[in-house]
Parts: sequence; C-alpha cells; structure tokens
Amino acid sequence: MTPALQKATQFTEQCESPWSRDTSPPWGIHEADPPPYNRLYGPVHGRGPVSGVLFHKNQLLAKWGQAHKADLTFSVAKTYLALLAGLAFDQGLIRDVHTPVVQQCPGIGFEGERLSRITWHHLLQQTSEWEGTCLGIPEQVDRYRWLTYQTGEAGGTKGDPRPLGEPGSRFEYNDVRINQLSLALLHLFKRPLPEVFEEFFRKPLGCSDEFQWVGYEQGWTQVNGQRMMSVPGGSHWGGGISISAMDQALIGLMLMGNGHYKGKQILSAKWMHMMQQPCDVAPYYGYLIWLNKDGALFKDAPRSSWFAIGAGSSITWVDPQLELVCILRWIDAAKTNDCIAHIMRAL
Repeated sequence: MTPALQKATQFTEQCESPWSRDTSPPWGIHEADPPPYNRLYGPVHGRGPVSGVLFHKNQLLAKWGQAHKADLTFSVAKTYLALLAGLAFDQGLIRDVHTPVVQQCPGIGFEGERLSRITWHHLLQQTSEWEGTCLGIPEQVDRYRWLTYQTGEAGGTKGDPRPLGEPGSRFEYNDVRINQLSLALLHLFKRPLPEVFEEFFRKPLGCSDEFQWVGYEQGWTQVNGQRMMSVPGGSHWGGGISISAMDQALIGLMLMGNGHYKGKQILSAKWMHMMQQPCDVAPYYGYLIWLNKDGALFKDAPRSSWFAIGAGSSITWVDPQLELVCILRWIDAAKTNDCIAHIMRAL
C-alpha cells in the first residue's frame, strides 16, 4: 500500500458510523417507522469496525479493518436483487422488462386495474407505486420516505397515506415494494433466492467468506406447493444479507467488468447497460443502483461512478472507466464524499 493510500484508509477509519457495534440504540432504521412497524421482524447481529477493500485495474491495492467479516449490508441487497433480475432476463424468464409482472406472477398482489400495469422495469427503478402489504408490512409505512441522496423535497410525513399515481410516475425508495419485487423473483425462479445467488454469483466469483440471506419470522410462503422463505431486499426490519467486504468486492469486479469476470460472463453486457440507464423521474437512479452522472450524489467521485448503498453505512463504489472497485463498510454517511475524495487523491 502506498503512503498516500495508507493515509486515505486511515482517514476512512476515523469516519466511523455513529451506530452502536452491538445493535443497542442508536442502531438501525426501523425505529423511524410509524408504530407498530417500528420493530425488527428478522434477526440482526453486531457489526465490525470500519472496513474496506480497494481494487484498481484488477489489482488489490488495499484492505483494512475486518475485510473478511460477514456484516449486514442493508440496502446493498437491493442491488443484488437487480443482479437476480438480470439473471432471469439472461435466462429468458423475463423476456421484456416492460411486461406486466402479473402476467408471470399471478396471485401475489399485482391484480387490479392499476397494479396490473406494474412492470419489472417499474419495480427495478422504484417507481411502481405498488399498493398493498408484503411480508406483513404495508407499503404505506415507507411512503414519503426521503433519502439524502435524492433531490427535491419529500412533500409529506413518512408513513402518511400519500395518494398513489400511475406506475412510473414517481420515484419512492420503499422497502416494502422492494420485498414485493423479491417475492415476485422467488415465484419466477421457483427456488429460494439465496440458493440462486449462491449458484450463479457467489460460486462463479469465488466468494468464500461466510454469507447468509435471511428473512422475517413471517416470511414463509408457498411456491409451487413448496414452503419457501421470501427474503427481504435489505435489513430495514432485520434479516437481509450478511456478507464480507472482500466478497462484495468480487461482486463489484464483475460489475466493473460489464458482467465479465476471469473468463466468465456472469451477467450479460446488455443487462449491465440496462441497469445503468437513468430513471426518467429520478436521473440519479438506475436499476437499484445510484448514479453519479451529474455529480449530485458525490461531487468528488467521477461522473462515470455508480454505487450500491446501504444504511449504516455500506458503500459499493464501481467505476468501469477508472477500473476501480471500492468497498467502504460502517462509515458515517455524512462523510462518504470526504472518504471518496481522499481515495481519489491517493490514486
């Protein structure tokens, strides 16, 4: 590690998340929800220290903290759902992302005059305006939710009954609708999603650290007459994905390589291109990834960079032009751009 890079990694270690290390308050994001949904429904565990991994031009330049510890990654799991959707696309299970989901997944909550117009494209861009309850939680809990990465104003109080529009008309970061996407993908593959993810992503990429993707206590459902767990696309209410920074970096290298990794085409270049197209009503968002095309997300990151971001906070930073993959775990979200600036200067 160069002295400049060592200085940059030391800086990130000084930007530790304010979250407790043992899941005692302050920890998590469920506490901000309206009752009775301000609780955990799935298991959680204590976290490690600030950790990270940096690859540049396919060379491992640095790792710090506990890079091999499997830690909760919160909404980075959303991006992994986008990878599973890409696998379904490449396998022909989804022939057209603009197909209404109800046509392939009847009976799970997409019936109705408005809901039957929701497509895979809408779910992946978080513009579906889906209405209902998934895994025991009503999506209204996350209406009017606003993240610092968004532009504009929320326009209301989180959990209020905002009037819903046509699918595609509004971007709203909503974990219940994400869980509805996960349920739809489960019915599409007819296999538990953690098994599919292990077979088609983790094994081909050589991921070897501990990994788990677990659901809520009420997450069991029937698929083709079999009892299966529908896993959440995050850890908002507990559960979700625990993965190491190093294994996240291997996934990041595949993404940086346009779906290609060490002689294997894991995902098609076509899907990778589709993932990175800006949403019409939220140009900072693609298919469950955050874009930086105008520098509004992180001003010191290149405009070619894009990100998977989880609360806590967990950052997967991918830049195909720069040939860079950087994983940052348990940093203070407010200091993310400062960490990025230090790493850019070191490179």
